Amino acid sequence: MNIRSLGYIGIAAPDPAACLDFATRILGLMPARACPGEDWGTPAIPGSGPASAGSGTAADGSVYLKMDDQQWRIAVHPRPGRAGLLYMGFEVAGPLELEQALRELNAAGHAAHMGSAEEAAARAVTGIGRTHDPLGNTLELFYGPVKDRKFASPHGTRFVAGELGLGHINLMAPLLPEARDFYVRTLGFRLTDFIRFGGGNSANFFHCNARHHSVGLLKVADIPGVHHLMLEVDGIDQVGQCLERVEAAGVQVTSTLGRHANDRMLSFYMASPFGFEVEIGCEGMRVGSDWTPCEFVEGDVWGHRGLDPETIQRNLAAMAGG
Repeated sequence: MNIRSLGYIGIAAPDPAACLDFATRILGLMPARACPGEDWGTPAIPGSGPASAGSGTAADGSVYLKMDDQQWRIAVHPRPGRAGLLYMGFEVAGPLELEQALRELNAAGHAAHMGSAEEAAARAVTGIGRTHDPLGNTLELFYGPVKDRKFASPHGTRFVAGELGLGHINLMAPLLPEARDFYVRTLGFRLTDFIRFGGGNSANFFHCNARHHSVGLLKVADIPGVHHLMLEVDGIDQVGQCLERVEAAGVQVTSTLGRHANDRMLSFYMASPFGFEVEIGCEGMRVGSDWTPCEFVEGDVWGHRGLDPETIQRNLAAMAGG
């Protein structure tokens, strides 16, 4: 199977409007100019555009966020009393590749099915299929996303996305061997590198394109869920400007500015209304087809205070309680 990128994610939140405010005011994302399934209207005819009128908010209260030429990358759906990941969308090349991927999943014992045209339209893609990973996360395989080339960040933020995808997501993996086998043997991700830090805990990073990793699997004391979503920007000034907005707004910095040893990302982490942390970084390493996986022994060149296992556990417990 050949996964091209992490194309989009869907999040549950009690208050999607608060997530929209956080995403635009703090992160620099843009409300989608049209929500999935809406009529774009007729060019050059005023008033014929989508019903959401660039608000990024659908009739059911869901919020759609944009960061590049794809119509949307992050969706936030209203769920009373719940925050966290609902689904991840992984891109494949086309309809034949989607059919083959679903056959491979079923043959490997992972129930998978093709979605309807209506379900595809609800994600602004041409075709879609669904399955679950061993951690219980819903995965959507898709092809043919709708492209809308008029991204304009409210803060002038320039995200590194496009063919590299949304960014990366680090999943908590109590069932690490099963999850690792699924992402590598079934979905075709390749191990980039990993680190062990005692007690059977480890962080493991997997790539499907030139981004150092699109999926991370983090085992810490058998805690489930999501640790963080990383959004990459195109330079240190963009990171610093976001950090200034975070500090001015009183958003909690969960891990201080620093540089990772393995992917060389210069970044910081913050709490979010998404139900997990968000990392904003730049200068992430790119890997090629000749990359050889390795074990590294130091998490960071400098900084990133707050990424130790004990603090991760406390932060996850605090977000779950909120």
